[in-house]
Amino acid sequence: MGSRERRRVRVVALISAIVICVAAGIVAFTMADSRTDAERLVDDFVAELNDRDAEGAAALTSYPNAAAATLAQLFDGLSDGTVDFDITQLVELSGESGYFTLAGNWNFGPDKDWSYQVDGSVKKLAVGWRVSWSPDIVVPDLGGGRTVHHVRTDAAPPRIFDRNGQLLMAEQTINTVVLDPAKMPDPVLTTTLLGDVLAPVAPVITAQSMQQRLADQPGERIAAVKLRDQDYQFLEDAIVPIPGVEVIKTPTLVSADRRISSPLLDSLRGAWQLERDRTAGWAVTLEDPQAGPIQVAGFQGPPPPDLVSTLDSHVQLAAKEAVVSVGTPAAIVAVQPSTGGILALDVNNQAMELGPVATLGLYPAGSALDPVRVAAGIALGKDPSQVSTAELGDIARSLGLGLDYSVPGFDFETAQFGQGRSGVVQFARSAADSDTLLSPIGAALLAASIARGTAPPPTIVQGQPATVADPAEPLPAAVIDALRGMMGDNVQNGPASFLKGHPGLTGIAGENGNDRWFYGVRGDMAFAVFVANADGGDRAIKMADMFLRELAKPADAF
Repeated sequence: MGSRERRRVRVVALISAIVICVAAGIVAFTMADSRTDAERLVDDFVAELNDRDAEGAAALTSYPNAAAATLAQLFDGLSDGTVDFDITQLVELSGESGYFTLAGNWNFGPDKDWSYQVDGSVKKLAVGWRVSWSPDIVVPDLGGGRTVHHVRTDAAPPRIFDRNGQLLMAEQTINTVVLDPAKMPDPVLTTTLLGDVLAPVAPVITAQSMQQRLADQPGERIAAVKLRDQDYQFLEDAIVPIPGVEVIKTPTLVSADRRISSPLLDSLRGAWQLERDRTAGWAVTLEDPQAGPIQVAGFQGPPPPDLVSTLDSHVQLAAKEAVVSVGTPAAIVAVQPSTGGILALDVNNQAMELGPVATLGLYPAGSALDPVRVAAGIALGKDPSQVSTAELGDIARSLGLGLDYSVPGFDFETAQFGQGRSGVVQFARSAADSDTLLSPIGAALLAASIARGTAPPPTIVQGQPATVADPAEPLPAAVIDALRGMMGDNVQNGPASFLKGHPGLTGIAGENGNDRWFYGVRGDMAFAVFVANADGGDRAIKMADMFLRELAKPADAF
């Protein structure tokens, strides 16, 4: 055979092989899709359900509009869960109908699983095969106008006590009195009536102030006042009939003693919420129009334990009296050196307008960090004036400043050294380029560290101390002794000598520009006072004096 014939044979063989492969592919495809029309319908329906496509799944049913509404509610009511639908059996009774069993497996987090099986049917209609629609083919007993929901379940909320066992915070109903201009025929009459009713408990909420707010926010609903339940119950009969007034009731964690107010209460709310989240249960409920919620899965969360805070109500009330004596932004923080517990934390109204001054407010420290500079000089064997910012920061870590603390529910910053800042910096003004920044809580922890000899782990709830990602080595005892002597001399013979009449008190008075600092120790209490833009050079010292004098009063004097 010649070469031409051999090439022709190879070409024919190649074409034949291609034809055979294509034919085999067609046969394989046909065999792979050998499902019946009913099977393809059910498989497509399940695929749409697993994609959470309510419209797509509904289009495969006998009643698309009703199915779309039910499926949309299903996916919305169980939106925080994952689901895997699967067909466990399909039986075709004839060429016109059949039935199937659908398995639903939902997960709402670790150990929160809900599984079930439901039965459905398929029929061949004029438009083709369709799933016979009924709400209970996706969730058991979902018919009858019921809706399905994943909800959280909680036992009775915990209470918070202060360190002396006095009730500090508990959940109460707060009644928000709302003005709705759309339902208010005569705004002047409504606000006048409401102002008169509120006068005994909220005299600052006047008809004029409410009218001004309505004018500033035309057409919008406004919250006129929030009342504790005991106050609202006294006024309820007079409030409810007023036109355009609505009352919204909300369970809220509030202080048991109205006199106790502190930014620390917000942090305690955070710790309280973490405890509730830790013990929360879960449920899937069917909301019945007549019978209400019917639980079909889940469990009740166990009662969380009551929390005991480190806050001391007596110390907190003394701090409140002291801090309001100052006319510029001011803060005070008290810490127990032996435990690191925050005994009190407060700011005045001027500081409150600026944000979290006591915990995240970082300010140029000036001479307030002189003791740390002295400690660095002793530890490094050099003149304190020659200590670099980096060296100062390293020594400060052993005194509780600049450490990476983590306290459940409590966010704060102690100090920053160098130009890499992440906290809130206020009142820096001309000293904005300062590379040593200190917060009021940082100053209190500095005093506590000197008193204790090591940095105490700060805490706001007993049994929940701070974790420290990068603990520092303690300073030598000789360095700590030198700092204690420096604090004693500062009160007895130095800038803080105004305070030497308070027995056992040691401390440091510091300044930067017009900002004033004082931090000190007496017994097992360390505290820090900060006054921004002070109207006198001794303003922080006088505030510290008032704090100590208020603290000396018996608890029942407040």
